[in-house]
Amino acid sequence: MLIDTKIKLFYLKDPKDFSDYELLDTGDGEKLEKFGKYIFVRPYEDAVWPKTVSKKEWEKVDGKFWSSKIGAKAGWTLSLASDGVEDKKKIQKWEMEYKGIKFLASPTPFRHLGFFPEQASHWDFIEEKIREWQDVRRQRSPDVGRLKFLNLFGYTGVASLFALRAGAEVTHVDASKQTLNWAKENEKINSDQFAQGQSLRVIEDDVLKFLEREEKRGNKYDAIIMDPPKFGRGPKGEIWKIEEMLPKLLLQVQKVLSDKPLFVILTSYATDSSSLSLGYALAEAMKDFKGQIEQGELCILEKSKNRFISLANTAIWSKN
Repeated sequence: MLIDTKIKLFYLKDPKDFSDYELLDTGDGEKLEKFGKYIFVRPYEDAVWPKTVSKKEWEKVDGKFWSSKIGAKAGWTLSLASDGVEDKKKIQKWEMEYKGIKFLASPTPFRHLGFFPEQASHWDFIEEKIREWQDVRRQRSPDVGRLKFLNLFGYTGVASLFALRAGAEVTHVDASKQTLNWAKENEKINSDQFAQGQSLRVIEDDVLKFLEREEKRGNKYDAIIMDPPKFGRGPKGEIWKIEEMLPKLLLQVQKVLSDKPLFVILTSYATDSSSLSLGYALAEAMKDFKGQIEQGELCILEKSKNRFISLANTAIWSKN
């Protein structure tokens, strides 16, 4: 029997909702982006088409990340020249905002700027689903506890902040102390968005070891988001390779889910992964629960040609 498997595009229906960010153009292996007051060029190897906007616009930028794949020394060249006047001042962290949640951006050694704008559709999904869950449960019982949300490989915590604002009890796990400090900064600048007494439970740990300990402690979660890297190291040098570790990760996730979970989100930036493989893997992990799987590509709508630009693969299990 043939299974009807559909690939979905996950994207912001109205880019105006994220006015601090724009994907201005893509082409010739690069993307041109606006992050608040700054404009950057970053590699995008899938852009196997010519650029649309003028060469002048591509050169009038505040910084460019060079990929080692083109023979250059990998890293940023920062000039602060988007206004046409070159300035060698160092670019510090600056504030961005999406629907009232603020977060700090800054060029990192890994070409990122502290968040992934294509995940904005996930942030909306997380907040909407948690608010609905809380409202329904409170109608039945005013004293019901908060939904327990777990963010694995949580990075700088933007998804965690949307879950926290929705009223969840949030646990945020990452192996990088520097990244977790960034997440704490993001939490601090949003203190007015959260109910009194709400805060992130921030944990520096290897994700698999954390999940094993949570299983032993009997801790359960109603909603989980995970964005495992293709390759990484834990705080004690633990090696992570997604092709080897993803099955183990999903097995451990099963063991810390509550009896009636709300959703599980899996995202991958590994170039050799596919949304179908993520969907199949997640479906197997969630086969004991009644729900549905959606899989597809996380996209951003490009300004220059109104094209959907795919930047990651994702799969979502959610309760029916």
